[in-house]
Amino acid sequence: MDWNTIIEYLPLYKEAALLTVRLGVFGILLAILIGLVCAGVQYLKIPVLRRIAAVYIEISRNTPLLVQLFFIYYGLPKIGIPTKPAACGVAGLAFLGGSYMAEAFRSGLEAIPAIQEESALSLGMTRMQTIRYVILPQAVSVSMPAFVANIIFLLKETSVFSAVSLMDLMFTAKDLIGLYYRTVESLFLLVVFYLIILLPVSIAGSILERRVRRAGFGS
Repeated sequence: MDWNTIIEYLPLYKEAALLTVRLGVFGILLAILIGLVCAGVQYLKIPVLRRIAAVYIEISRNTPLLVQLFFIYYGLPKIGIPTKPAACGVAGLAFLGGSYMAEAFRSGLEAIPAIQEESALSLGMTRMQTIRYVILPQAVSVSMPAFVANIIFLLKETSVFSAVSLMDLMFTAKDLIGLYYRTVESLFLLVVFYLIILLPVSIAGSILERRVRRAGFGS
């Protein structure tokens, strides 16, 4: 282990980590939005849209992110839709993550007994008030562990961004190994920087899970 080499490589990994986090955050935010829409459509049983959401979830969850990135990056330009590596990475992460988030949110919504909705409606609450004040608070508690796990999963999935020429952490490590054959130092820094990114997310997620527990839900 050459510590001088590690110190020399630190700025490169720092830039790669910032890119990884930036693209990961944008992709996850879009995934959350997509997941909320799909879960809402399925929970409310909206005709046609419910079927479309189900098809999207099955396609997304049963194809690897690498294949999705290749389709976006290399396939879309063939039909006249230009793509850039950064936009491709965010879109791929959002496409994959949206389905996982949708299932997490849907499981939370469907875990609430139907009697609670019926009771709220019988007390004079509207459907939207019932969802907002009765269903959602409990659904959030139930789905929080899966939600946090999905965020960590998606951040780790950014490791395939190197396949579309993005200078992320994995690309940087492979590039340095190929150029200078510093395998041990490069992989050591790769592990360290992924831990720096993921450990705080895991710890914050555990704290958040404990804080949102309501009436035994999410325990």
